[in-house]
Amino acid sequence: MTVMPVPPVGDPRVVLAQGPEMRGLSNRFYTDAACFEFERDQLFAKTWACIGFGSDVPAPGDLVPVSLLGIPLILLRDKQGKLKVFHNVCSHRGMTLVTKPGHCDGVIRCPYHSWAYDLEGALRATPKFGGPESNNLNGFDRSAHGLREVRSAVWFDALFVDLSGRAVAFDEHIRPLRERWGIFDEALMRHGGKDSSLKLAVNCNWKLAVENYCESYHLPWVHPGLNSYSRLEDHYNILDGDFAGQGSRAYKPALTADGTQLPVFPELPESWRGGAEYVALFPNLLIGVHQDHVKIVRIEPVSPERTLEHLEIYYVGDAALADRYREVRTANLAAWRQVFQEDVFAVEGMQAGRRSPVFDGGLFSPVMDAATHCFHRWAAYRYGAAGGGRVAGD
Repeated sequence: MTVMPVPPVGDPRVVLAQGPEMRGLSNRFYTDAACFEFERDQLFAKTWACIGFGSDVPAPGDLVPVSLLGIPLILLRDKQGKLKVFHNVCSHRGMTLVTKPGHCDGVIRCPYHSWAYDLEGALRATPKFGGPESNNLNGFDRSAHGLREVRSAVWFDALFVDLSGRAVAFDEHIRPLRERWGIFDEALMRHGGKDSSLKLAVNCNWKLAVENYCESYHLPWVHPGLNSYSRLEDHYNILDGDFAGQGSRAYKPALTADGTQLPVFPELPESWRGGAEYVALFPNLLIGVHQDHVKIVRIEPVSPERTLEHLEIYYVGDAALADRYREVRTANLAAWRQVFQEDVFAVEGMQAGRRSPVFDGGLFSPVMDAATHCFHRWAAYRYGAAGGGRVAGD
């Protein structure tokens, strides 16, 4: 994969200083197209990045096109029900194969010259490749020209890819978070259906969406409703090398007038009765776990100053999908929609501020902004290691 160079500024090994006046990433990392392409090749392609969910393709043969910072991919479920990812490009002339979600009972056919591939990625048909009367060509080996599969893994129904093929094993990558949340049984997670999905377009750099999710500092001013029961003082920081965020000891919303309670994960300790944790798994997955549901948000960078947020909500067991819980599921999505919509003005305002010549990195409270600064350090280290130019705001 070609690495797009970032215009050098100072020492490429400079990373973010820590202390009472911790600094952040410079403005150009939020506005510059060269930085955006550099991030594709260094921050996304060399680790495990989320590109979708198993719920996007619920049945064998389902497939959907996805993009990872401009790289076209196909997410599909094969005939055995296994999730797979391929580069969405025909081996013949580079035509995009899949342009909209659909179902494939037989082969994926290129709309240009009708070359066809099965759900395992094997090239099955090359019509008239040897001339008007022949689909074959002497010496041509179809088996060498199938779709290029991408290394992938699934956790909490989120589908991750390693474009480089050289990242650490996914089990090793996810182990700290899997151990932290091991009491939440993945096998019980059920997607809530149509009333459990949300998509938002936001005019900001993808990193601002991640940063905002990491911290609870803004709750009293941006989320007064949420802060009325899950107060700022009820929160705590969560810090790790590849993820960071915050937890709450008092997440107890009243979603419906009759107080209907959803089924909960079994054998949870008392600390989770009303507890919640919200973590950004770098680079682009936001997760929130509660006793009765898991919300997952895929951050999709579209351009340096535009981002899509894909929210999916999962409940506990088949019983949670019954009609008797429809009202509370609808109310739960509405509550999270309000929270994410309240954040839009904040992240878009910070994006606008990245055009100011007097702001270049900002300041972080080592107490209130620690999780956000953890993300900055994660990104800064990768920029420095890849020779991406100076990253500190000062």
